[in-house]
Amino acid sequence: MITYRYAEGQTPLDEDDIHGLIPNIVTQKDLDTFEQENILMAREWLMNSSTLRKIDISEAFIIHLHKQMFRNVWKWAGKFRHSNKNIGVDYFNIPTQLRQLVKNAHYWIENQTYGTSDLAIIFHPRLVKIHPFSNGNGRHARLMADAICAKYGGQRLTWGSKNNNLKPEVTRKQYISALHQADKGNDIPLIEFAQS
Repeated sequence: MITYRYAEGQTPLDEDDIHGLIPNIVTQKDLDTFEQENILMAREWLMNSSTLRKIDISEAFIIHLHKQMFRNVWKWAGKFRHSNKNIGVDYFNIPTQLRQLVKNAHYWIENQTYGTSDLAIIFHPRLVKIHPFSNGNGRHARLMADAICAKYGGQRLTWGSKNNNLKPEVTRKQYISALHQADKGNDIPLIEFAQS
């Protein structure tokens, strides 16, 4: 059985979540690699022009994207969590909060409240804050933001990857700090980070 290690800001899995692991994986490194391979396949599917034409910002698409990202890893991929975590709304409020976020996004698009890239980045922490799934919420929210940019003509987001001199743990700390600022109503650090 894997000994799970969690980086700062990661949501620990509970026993039910852990039992949902599909492949026979024995190390955290193998799990991380397997998840990353699946996410890359989902990104390739998502960024295909025929996929981009069909997608919209909807609850159904949010669920479908998570399923695409983790379907070969977790049995519960694409299913809302059934317990409260160290972050996120109460699990029974997930559908209501998600519906409201989707409505807000449609309003922002229709009324051109934000530029496309800013809208995508602002959508991201609100989705993370809801935390609809047991795992992968940050990665899922970043890919949702990327999808919004690709679909509606925003610039490609780099999520701190332009700064090659920084170690991954430093980049992660910057990301978590920017998320905390967004939770307090200041989206500027996250906008800057997503474009750095």
